[in-house]
Amino acid sequence: MRFLQALILIPIAILALVISFAEAYDPSPLQDFCVAIDDLNGVFVNGRVCKDPMRVNAEDFFFSGLNVPGNTSNQVGSNVTTVNVDQIPGLNTMGISLVRIDYAPHGQNPPHTHPRGSEILVLIKGTLYVGFVSSNQDNNRLFAKVLHPGDVFVFPIGMIHFQVNIGKVPAVAFAGLSSQNAGVITIANAVFGSNPPIYPEVLARAFQLDANIVKELQAKFGP
Repeated sequence: MRFLQALILIPIAILALVISFAEAYDPSPLQDFCVAIDDLNGVFVNGRVCKDPMRVNAEDFFFSGLNVPGNTSNQVGSNVTTVNVDQIPGLNTMGISLVRIDYAPHGQNPPHTHPRGSEILVLIKGTLYVGFVSSNQDNNRLFAKVLHPGDVFVFPIGMIHFQVNIGKVPAVAFAGLSSQNAGVITIANAVFGSNPPIYPEVLARAFQLDANIVKELQAKFGP
């Protein structure tokens, strides 16, 4: 009987462990709010230290400026205006953040990942081609759609994804992320622009390129 009880309890314990890991991103607040402050006095924590609740005011939960278009005059033709815990300290422990993305005609938000959050994007203006690529385990399948105003698309946490303005006019989108600081890793910048650089021979073999081409790419993306 005890053996059978143990067999029943083992999968329950494993399930509980899986659930605990699944909920490990941006822990839920244990009080009404935990407004972030930068004064750490030499102490480093996973997240941000809380401001004295008695010193919290409405400005800690406020940001103004998402109505202003971002400057898309750059190499990729897009601009991301981020509203995370750095802009709104009151987002600390809330597990959410927001961005506005502006795209010039034919501009793009190049392939990138958010290591700490999923993303849900709504297109307000223009026409976008968007998509993400699944993991090696899923055979790197591409999930892509053409979006029109009012359309919504979701990018799962950690997946490489992108958006491209395929229209002839500027495009605007807003996106919510499931983290107060989702982070961003732009693939080309990270691989070819790391500091210090990755050995060209490593990248040449990984991407099946001539080492001189890798060096040219590192010169383009490097610091």
